[in-house]
Amino acid sequence: MINNQLNQYVFVPATLAISFLLIVSSVFPNHATDVFNYIQSALVTNTGWFYVLTVAIILIFVLYLGASKYGTIRLGPDHSTPDYSFSAWLSMLFAAGMGIGLMFFGVAEPVMHYLAPPKADVGTLAAVKEAMSMTFFHWGVHAWAIYTVVALILAYFCYRQNLPLTLRSALYPLIGDKIYGWRGHLVDIFAVVSTVFGTATSLGIGASQVNSGLNYLFELDITTINQVLIMVVITILASISVATGLDKGIKRLSEANMILAILLMLLVFIAGSSVFLLQAYVQNIGAYVSDIVRNTFNLFAYEKTDWIGGWTIFYWGWWLAWAPFVGLFIARISRGRTIKEFIFGAMLVPTAFTLLWMTIFGNSAISLIFDSGINQLADMVNSNTSVALFVFLENLPYSNILSFLSVLMIVIFFVTSCDSGAMVVDMLCSNGKSNTPVWQRLFWAIGMGTVAAILSLVGGLSALQTMTIAAAFPFAIILIIAMIGLMNALRIESAKRESLQMNLTPLYPHSDEQDWKERLDNIIDYPSKSNVTKYINTKVQPAMIMLKQYFSEHNMEAVIENLKDGIQITVQHGDEHEFVYGVYCRKHAQPDYTDDVENDNYYRAEVHLAEGGQDYDIMGWSKHGVLNDMVDQYHKHQHFLHVLR
Repeated sequence: MINNQLNQYVFVPATLAISFLLIVSSVFPNHATDVFNYIQSALVTNTGWFYVLTVAIILIFVLYLGASKYGTIRLGPDHSTPDYSFSAWLSMLFAAGMGIGLMFFGVAEPVMHYLAPPKADVGTLAAVKEAMSMTFFHWGVHAWAIYTVVALILAYFCYRQNLPLTLRSALYPLIGDKIYGWRGHLVDIFAVVSTVFGTATSLGIGASQVNSGLNYLFELDITTINQVLIMVVITILASISVATGLDKGIKRLSEANMILAILLMLLVFIAGSSVFLLQAYVQNIGAYVSDIVRNTFNLFAYEKTDWIGGWTIFYWGWWLAWAPFVGLFIARISRGRTIKEFIFGAMLVPTAFTLLWMTIFGNSAISLIFDSGINQLADMVNSNTSVALFVFLENLPYSNILSFLSVLMIVIFFVTSCDSGAMVVDMLCSNGKSNTPVWQRLFWAIGMGTVAAILSLVGGLSALQTMTIAAAFPFAIILIIAMIGLMNALRIESAKRESLQMNLTPLYPHSDEQDWKERLDNIIDYPSKSNVTKYINTKVQPAMIMLKQYFSEHNMEAVIENLKDGIQITVQHGDEHEFVYGVYCRKHAQPDYTDDVENDNYYRAEVHLAEGGQDYDIMGWSKHGVLNDMVDQYHKHQHFLHVLR
C-alpha cells in the first residue's frame, strides 16, 4: 500500500521518465550518445562562458556569506544545536560529495595533465607544476562552493522557514506557495532523474575500477559480467545500509571510510618522499591561491583549444549536475549549524583534505614518471584510467595490502554514494520526509543498481553521463535565481534581528509592590517541571488570553495553541510576517554550587519567538510582567515590519 507521505505527482512521473530514458539508451545506445554529445558540445561552445561566470559568482557569494553579518544565523531555530558531531558530519558530507572521485582521479588526473598540459611543454618541470595547478583548480573550493550553496539554500528554507526539504524549496523566493503545485513537482522530478542517472553512471564507472583492483589482487577477469556482479554486491550492501537509516548505516559507513581514507593516505605518505610531499603541498596551495582569480575566469579565448571543454567546463557541469543530490544530503545532516560554521565545514575543510590527497597521490605518481622514469604508469593512465591507482601502488612497499585497502575503500565509498542517493531520491518523492517506509528506500537503492547494470550491459553509460552533465545548464539558471532569493530572505532575517535588539523603555516584569527578596527568590530558584508547568497554566495562559481579547477587540486575529511543552500565541498580519510568542518548559542541568543532591536537573519557562528560543526565563514573573514582555516583543516585531515596508 502506498504511504500517504509519498508524493505520487513526483514518484510516478519520475519513475516513468527514468524508464523511458533507460529504454532509449538501451535500445539505441550509439544514437543516444551522439545526440547527447551534440547537446553537450553545443553547450560547451556557446555557453562555456556562462558556466565559468556562474561558478565564479557562486564562489564569491559563498565566501561573502561566510564573512558577512549573516554568518551567525543558525540553520534552524535560534536554540537548535547540530544533530551530528563535527567529525561525523564531515565524514558523511565528504563520502557523499567527493570520496569516490578521489579514488578514481587522485592518480589519474594529475598524470593526464602532466602528459597533456594545456600550455606547458610535455615532460618539463613546467608541465609538472601546471598538472598540479589544474588538478587543484578542478578539485578545490569551486566544487565545494557549488555543493555548499545548494545545501545552504535548502537547509535555510527548510529549517528556518519550515519548507519541505526538497529542491522545489529553492524556488520559494521566486514563486512562493506555487512550489506546492505542478512547478514544484517538475523541479523535484528533474532532481530525481538527475540523481538516479548521476549515481547510476558513477556506480557503473566505479565498478570498472573495483574490477581492476580485484584483477590485480586475485586475477579476476576484467569483463562486463564481472562488473555487473560487482554492482549487484554494492547494491545489496547499499540496500542494507539505507534500510537501517541515516544514523546507523550511512553514518557508520561514512565514518569507517573516512578512517580508512586517512590511513591509506598516511601509508602512501610514509612510503613515499614525505618531506618532498609536505613541501609540494605548501607550494601547490601557494600556486593555487595566487592563480585562482586568473584560472577562475580563464576561457582560453585567445588560445583556441578544446582543453577547457574537455576539462574545466566538463567539471563545472559535473559538479552542478551532482549538486541537487549532494546539496540536499548535506542539508539533511546540517540542521543546527550557523551559516559561518556550515560554510567553513562544508567548503574549506573538505577542500584542504582533498588538496592534500591530490598532492600525496598526484605528486607521488608524477614523480615516479618524471624522476624515476616509470613510463608504464603513464601508458596505463592513457589506456585505462581505472587501473591508474593500482599501477601506482605497485611501486610502493606492501603494494598488495595498499591495493586491498583501496578496493575496500572504493566499495564502501560506492555503497555510501548509492545509499545516500537512494535516501535523497526518496525524500524528493516524499515531500522532504526522511522517516519513510523501508520499501521506498529499497525501491530506489535497487533501482539505481538496476539502471547501472543494464546500461553497463548495453553500453549506454556514456550517453547518460553526457545527458546528466548537459542537464546542469538549466539547473545553473535555477540556482542563480535561488541565490537571489536566499539573499532577500537573509536581508529580512537581518532586519528582524535588528528589531529584536531595539532599545525600548525598560518594562519591569514585576509589579511595583513586588518585594526585592521575592524577585531574588525567583532568580536563584531551580524549580521542578511540575512547578514550571503550573506557572505556565496559571500565569502565562491568562496573560495570553488577555492579549488575544485585546487584539479581537481591534479586529485582529490571534490564536492560542497548547503545545506539548508549553503554550504559544500567534497574531496574524495578513500577507506580512505573523507574530509568534511562546513559552516552553525546558530542562537544564543543576549548577554545581546548589545543595540539591536529589535532582540533577531543573526547568525554566523560556520565551520562544518565530526564530526560536530567546534564551531567557520568565519563571516567577507576574501576569502583568508577562503581558509587558509580550507587548515589548510585539513592539519589536512591528518595527521589523516597518523596516520591510
